[in-house]
This record gives sequence, C-alpha cells and structure tokens, in this order.
Amino acid sequence: MSERRALPRWTAETRLVVVLRGERADDYAPVIDTMVESGVRSFELTLTTPGTVAALPGLVERYGDTADIGVGTVTRPDEVDAAVGGGARYVVTPVSDIPVVDRALERDVPVVPGGLTPTELWSTWRRGVPAVKVFPAGRVGPGYLEDLRGPFPDLAVVPSGGVDLESAQAWLAAGAAAVSVGGPLLGDALGGGDLDALAARARKFVDVCAGRAGA
Repeated sequence: MSERRALPRWTAETRLVVVLRGERADDYAPVIDTMVESGVRSFELTLTTPGTVAALPGLVERYGDTADIGVGTVTRPDEVDAAVGGGARYVVTPVSDIPVVDRALERDVPVVPGGLTPTELWSTWRRGVPAVKVFPAGRVGPGYLEDLRGPFPDLAVVPSGGVDLESAQAWLAAGAAAVSVGGPLLGDALGGGDLDALAARARKFVDVCAGRAGA
C-alpha cells in the first residue's frame, strides 16, 4: 500500500463538498460567493459544465485563500493534468479508474475516486488515496458504510449522489469523512435561482457537517 495522502485542509475541516454542475462556468462565481459567505469551504467544479477548465485558474485565484477548489467528473489522465495545471486543490472521479488515480498521485494532487462495490472501493483505497467516494450513495444509504467498516475499518468515505440534509447527518454519524452534496443544497441557484434561499440552505448544511446542535 502506498503512503496515504490527506484531504485538503478546508475539505477535511468542514466535512462538506459542494458539487457544482451547471450549464456554463460563468455561473459559478455568484453561487460560490454566496456559499463562501455562508461558511462553505470546498467546491467541486465538474468537467461536464462547459468552460470549467478555462475558468479554473481565475476561480482558484479568486477563492484560493478562503476555499478548496477541486475538479470533478475526471475520467481521463489528461483531465487530471488539466486540473492540476489550473491549480485544483483536489480531483474527484465517478469511477474506479486506476490510470486516472495513478496520474493524480504522480502529480501529487489529492484524488477521491468513485466506486460502489467493495472491490471497486478497495482497488483505489489501497493505492493511498485520502478517501473514496461512494457513488451513487442514495442507492445504498448510510448503513452501507457501517457494513464496509467490517472488512475495511480504516476506510475514509465521502458519499455522493442523492445526499440531502437528513442523510448527510446520518452519513457523518456513520463515520463518513465528509459528504458531497449537489442538488439538495444548490436547488436552482446555478440557473439564476434565489441566492438568499441558497445561503439559508448552505448554512443548514454547514451546521450539520460541523455537528452543531439544533442544525
């Protein structure tokens, strides 16, 4: 087993990653501004959003002192290179693709690879990644992590896909390292929706992930 990497600072401390998947990268900034003001400190910009690679350096420069900016939906080694070249603090994959994981480790960028089965999750965890992404998490639920902890007691898991406020709390209580959240927090914000409503939702997720009473 390779030496274990660590999650970026704010991602590890806040235990919340917000996945931004929209129609264009130009919509990122006002949404990130609102969530940073509400306490969110880790953002996964998805490569399925047109313009993400081009926008990445400017977003890293803008938010690099206050948040971890990562790149998600990475499925090829050259996409790892593009993310690293743009200054990404971490990369996330939806699949257990060993060449992608190895490229990220070679480039010394934290990578959180996706998987669902024990075989998939172990295949990347054993290479020294900081955490693995259970995806789609909504299809299995927090009890799945408790089952995984039997053979893999040290496994660091970030559930993604279908994680809402209630299940985020349950996943963290089950021992998740962090939760990855998209639609249940963002709503229609990337499509011009109410940013005040986004801020209110973001504060609730931040409180839950911080373990604050009454969240």
